Amino acid sequence: MKRARGFTLVELLVAIGILAMVAVLGWRGLDGIVRARAALTDQMETTRGMQLAFAQMQSDCEHAAGVTILGRRPFLLGDTNRLTLVRTVFNENEPARLQVVAYRLVDGALLRRESIATRDLVQLDALWQASISDTETGGAVTLQRGVDSMGVLVWQNNAWRRQAEAAAQGGIAQPFSGVQVVLATRGYPQPLTKYFLLGSI
Repeated sequence: MKRARGFTLVELLVAIGILAMVAVLGWRGLDGIVRARAALTDQMETTRGMQLAFAQMQSDCEHAAGVTILGRRPFLLGDTNRLTLVRTVFNENEPARLQVVAYRLVDGALLRRESIATRDLVQLDALWQASISDTETGGAVTLQRGVDSMGVLVWQNNAWRRQAEAAAQGGIAQPFSGVQVVLATRGYPQPLTKYFLLGSI
């Protein structure tokens, strides 16, 4: 009568070692998938937020009030981490009014603030000064977080220029026909660039 032969201690240790290696490899693969999914979700949220921010900028630029409405009054100011413009507001059964809209990059957050709408040009001048000096009291809406920098160029004389250069050539009320906004966000290797045509030039 033969005695039943079981596993030796060495065989059990080898089997346990193999199972442990398979478990570690499986855990690493699963962890990599979870991390990749989380990163992709964050990137998609950032992309969606940037699309909404750019859509708002496009709407504001399409309704921008230029020299045809304001004459020599300033209507656009673009600089590092800021964009300010005067837009025309249309409400049903009401006359068109003017409003100052300001985009600011503050502590990694892209903010949008709009003034009250007015038909009084003297009041508009005061609203403009309050906006460019950052003394306005209206509430700001956060469009996107995680933005590292914001750059603004204007289209003038068939070239993209910084507004300081453009103003030196033609004054602040020179009719710019377009705006370029460049936003550098965390998690993107390249800055995101968008071009906007100005509605009233």
